[in-house]
Amino acid sequence: MILKGKVVLITGGTGSLGRKLTEVLLRDHDPHSVRVFSRDELKQSQMREEFKDDQRLRFLIGDVRDAGRLARAMDRVNVVIHAAALKQIVAAEYNPIEAVRTNIMGAVNVIDAAIDRGVEKVVGVSTDKAVYPINLYGATKLCAEKLFVHGNAYSGAHGTRFSCVRYGNVVGSRGSIVPLFERLKASGELPITDARMTRFWITLEQAVDLILTCVREMKGGEIFIPKIPSMKVTELAKALAPDAKLKIVGIRPGEKLKEYLISSEESRYTRDCGTYFAVEPTNYPFWAGNGKPAAEGLVDGFEYNSENNDQWLSAEELRDVLGRS
Repeated sequence: MILKGKVVLITGGTGSLGRKLTEVLLRDHDPHSVRVFSRDELKQSQMREEFKDDQRLRFLIGDVRDAGRLARAMDRVNVVIHAAALKQIVAAEYNPIEAVRTNIMGAVNVIDAAIDRGVEKVVGVSTDKAVYPINLYGATKLCAEKLFVHGNAYSGAHGTRFSCVRYGNVVGSRGSIVPLFERLKASGELPITDARMTRFWITLEQAVDLILTCVREMKGGEIFIPKIPSMKVTELAKALAPDAKLKIVGIRPGEKLKEYLISSEESRYTRDCGTYFAVEPTNYPFWAGNGKPAAEGLVDGFEYNSENNDQWLSAEELRDVLGRS
């Protein structure tokens, strides 16, 4: 129980990840309290009912754009999980300044408030779309990653530590392709942008486990990346609606045929840690002599993408994940 007796703040805490993280923390880690920080009072009310008014829960209305509110929310907090973001690719393209204000300036506000309040550890939640980004959402998350990694330079050798987790699509999360296909399967036809498209998939439980691994193992500046399976989007559609017709509609702006979790440039300073990779920072003196081995085990030019992956999710495994026989 690495967070026993700790005060944990989760930005974007009423989202799918925030709810699952809250559930696991309260059930398995005995924190002093969990502060759920979000903009949506209705979702907070629903979450309060879901957790039966657990006395360890605190619900704080606020926006990561508001630096003052974040500073107040982080008073006497030990660990921050920063999950708040604008995540819809199309919405970010149409509202670019709003995406920048939330995803980039929001990250700046989290960093400043954490340092000023003496928070011990901060974990930023990122995405595979931050690697070789081709849309604004991915670009904002790449920038947020860089801010978190280099936020350690602002806090100094003995101050707040910042690290990130980076993973792929969450199975069944709100706004993902799985609920979309579930809604459309009754029509007998599912839209596929390109039959060659592949994606990484992770469950909420795996995402939470990665975050807790990051909290436990982080020195500051790392990006933790899970080893997770890929699936072709056509196979995903067949698994969810085996009788539906697949209609190829063409790739949309901002989409890739495959997603990346590690670029070839990053692989030079990435460690293989068994069940996950850790991309290490390259320019912090406090890393010297910390007992960790140098980056090793990755072939020069290695890229971790959803097409060259050696793990693939079968239709049966996907149904199991979704709780179906």
